[in-house]
Amino acid sequence: MIKHIALALTLAVAPLTSFATQFVEGQHFMTVSDKAPSTSPKLTEFYSFYCHNCFNMETQYLGDIKANLDKRVSFDSKHVDFMNSDIGTEVMRSLGVIQELGVQDKMIHAMFSAIQGDQGGHGHSHDHDHSAHEKPSINTRDDIKKVFADQGIDISKYDELADSKAVSDKLDLWRAQQREFRIQSVPTFIVNDKYAVNLSQIRTLGELIDLINYLAVEHK
Repeated sequence: MIKHIALALTLAVAPLTSFATQFVEGQHFMTVSDKAPSTSPKLTEFYSFYCHNCFNMETQYLGDIKANLDKRVSFDSKHVDFMNSDIGTEVMRSLGVIQELGVQDKMIHAMFSAIQGDQGGHGHSHDHDHSAHEKPSINTRDDIKKVFADQGIDISKYDELADSKAVSDKLDLWRAQQREFRIQSVPTFIVNDKYAVNLSQIRTLGELIDLINYLAVEHK
């Protein structure tokens, strides 16, 4: 069962201009690691294909966020392991395969839709529990491979890639960082492997982008 997928994200789409906001630690963001920040500015989104708010973020906001990041800030995404089940691990592996193949633009939305239906990306803000599906369409690796095949992806080497050291290492890292950063809800944005954005205190999309750029490039 998925747990703690909760954020009621209602970002207003405001003009992407500079805000005079004073960002305060403990209010707008939190320090979540005792380690030094990453040497290069980076934004990491932790999410789940089972999460309505994550699908909402993907379809309505993430494109603008990435397009307006400071040019020095890289972007990465990682799948959380809240389900602690065989199919949960297979779904995590699917993101690893997507990243290894470089087919994010085609497959991220397809995986969200396969698990939630297209309605999942149109403003649903309630919690999502995998057990709420009476007949989930993704139950096995073969179900996932069919989603890839339906999008025109060659699946002849899917098993080899999904079980590869590269993908397994990704899952180990994602789980370790989920624990390190104390991630209990998704979507969660982590900046420079150090700071977590408090989405509940963010009023507009422009403010979110300003905060991410501030933490990534200016905050010391």
